[in-house]
Amino acid sequence: MDHHEHHARRLQLKTLPLILISILLGPLGNVLLGKGMKSVGHIELHGAGDLPAVALRVFSTPVLWLGIACLLGFFLVHMLLLTWADYSYVQPATALSYATVALLSYFLLGEYVSPLRWAGIGLICFGVLVVGRTSPNTTAVP
Repeated sequence: MDHHEHHARRLQLKTLPLILISILLGPLGNVLLGKGMKSVGHIELHGAGDLPAVALRVFSTPVLWLGIACLLGFFLVHMLLLTWADYSYVQPATALSYATVALLSYFLLGEYVSPLRWAGIGLICFGVLVVGRTSPNTTAVP
């Protein structure tokens, strides 16, 4: 194995765990935000004076804060990934989050996921497998 192949393999091994964390944290954060906002209920703003009461109601929801924490973790992991991996690798690889969203929506939100939707998600995941067989970085080899 030459230096370039060794570097590409090391890069894939360090990128994969962060891709998996990203695939979990992003969808989990969004599902928790959705769950938190559903628990808040319908919000109506009739003027700027309603804003403090609505903000208090929204931001006193613990599930919402857990969702925000997950999304902040996702954001940090995503930024870290982009320091060494090509965006054209990271973005398709994290598309596996579509499967995570469907699973979390089904199990945590009780949503129905149709067979056609599962088929589409399967097609996306197949594309991710194709992208995952390429090098995470094509622009520079240190």
